[in-house]
Amino acid sequence: MIQKSKGQRATLADVAAAVGVSKATASKALNGRGDISDDTRERVLAAVADLGYRSTTGAGVPSDRHALAVVFDIPASPYILGVLQGVMAAATEGRIDLLARLAPARAARTQRAVARAWVADQQASGVVGIIGLTLSHPDGLIEAASNANLPFVIVDPVDTDHRRMVSVGSSNWAGARTAAEHLIELGHRRIGWIGGPDSSAAARDRLYGYQAALDAAGVGIDQSLIRAGQFDTPTGVHHARDMLSSAAPPTAIMAADDEIAVGILTTAHELGIRVPSELSVTGFDDTPQAAWTTPPLTTVHQHLEGMGAMAVQTILTMAGGRRPSSRHVELATSLMVRDSTAPPAAGR
Repeated sequence: MIQKSKGQRATLADVAAAVGVSKATASKALNGRGDISDDTRERVLAAVADLGYRSTTGAGVPSDRHALAVVFDIPASPYILGVLQGVMAAATEGRIDLLARLAPARAARTQRAVARAWVADQQASGVVGIIGLTLSHPDGLIEAASNANLPFVIVDPVDTDHRRMVSVGSSNWAGARTAAEHLIELGHRRIGWIGGPDSSAAARDRLYGYQAALDAAGVGIDQSLIRAGQFDTPTGVHHARDMLSSAAPPTAIMAADDEIAVGILTTAHELGIRVPSELSVTGFDDTPQAAWTTPPLTTVHQHLEGMGAMAVQTILTMAGGRRPSSRHVELATSLMVRDSTAPPAAGR
């Protein structure tokens, strides 16, 4: 049995000494780092349980203040920054402290012991709810938070359909359908699609909206014009080059987000294809960069700040012991028509 001094709170040094590792290694185990062995991690977590150790990183949080933890994988994304701005505004208005957290490493966050220890560490820091921003493989964390009665809300779920998941998103299907209908009304019939990863619920819904618009208009769906990758510029560059260099190129390409659309515009410029006179391009998100591309991008506007604010409101509702009105909240989208779309040129 691991012992600690009577009446004293266990420290990280106590945990490390009990296991026979350094404090740095013990910290790595608690934070889900992937550069230690599974055996060491399990022994550290067992010592944590036996000693009743809790992180002191939240010791400075006053007892009459509460905190929310916001967790994400890619903080540099314009999309993430937009949602985060809404989270910050709502938290500030509600006088709630906001803590930015890194989730355990992707290879470790699916392990129950790691997820349980991470959630316990958030609670010890005064956290009353967790907001995950397009957090990949979150099921272990959602389960651990649910078992600890700690509200957890995911914005735009990825890699999950957990039965206890509460999520916030946009009307992705309707937004993509509206953009496709806009191109069809302009006269386009060969409309390409470059989407995000299939693990993203938002990416799938946007693809389905695009397909629904083409089907309703009696436009045949050409599978060779449907591509997918990550929500990033290189995905747009790679697939646009392939499409536009083919024997029968599209007259318009829809992108599942603005970063992919930037890649499409870059490739069109490199190939000497003029936008919009020879190629129309649409995006999705309406991030600030959409208005500054050349030409300015026609894109589907989703209220990124509103999604962040809704996530905070949902967390506070759950933290107050009430059920959210819906386990999945969708905010409306709208089409922002700018200069990257026009009728197809004759002969294309």
